[in-house]
Amino acid sequence: MVFHMKLSLQQLCERAEVPGRTVRYYIQKGLLPPPEGEKRGAWYGERHLADLLRIRHWQETGLSLDAIATLLTAKSEPPIAPLRPGAVEVRSHLVVSEGVELVVSPDRARLTQEQIRQLFRAVQDALFELSHAPSFPEEDSP
Repeated sequence: MVFHMKLSLQQLCERAEVPGRTVRYYIQKGLLPPPEGEKRGAWYGERHLADLLRIRHWQETGLSLDAIATLLTAKSEPPIAPLRPGAVEVRSHLVVSEGVELVVSPDRARLTQEQIRQLFRAVQDALFELSHAPSFPEEDSP
């Protein structure tokens, strides 16, 4: 089953922790695409949220809106600097099963939330296959 995120302006703002005024300004400046639908039926998707979080992250690293606009129109991202002691980084920590965890840095891995969900499901499936596969004794190699 494919899940498509449909968020109202208020929900988008809550998830990205930015005011609605900022979202409307970014749309006006061409940093964000307009919402899907019209008027009260308008909604924002995962791409809107991902772009908004990326813009916020770039601003927090000191980039101007003009520099961000250039990056967005070029469809490129600045190189990711190596982590330094004391650096703060957001990561997704997913518990696959008892004793098996998956830690992903979405920005460094350049994965969307949907891609992280797909990765998580693939790891779950692989673990299930491994745990239910018949085990054969290892042969001594010459």
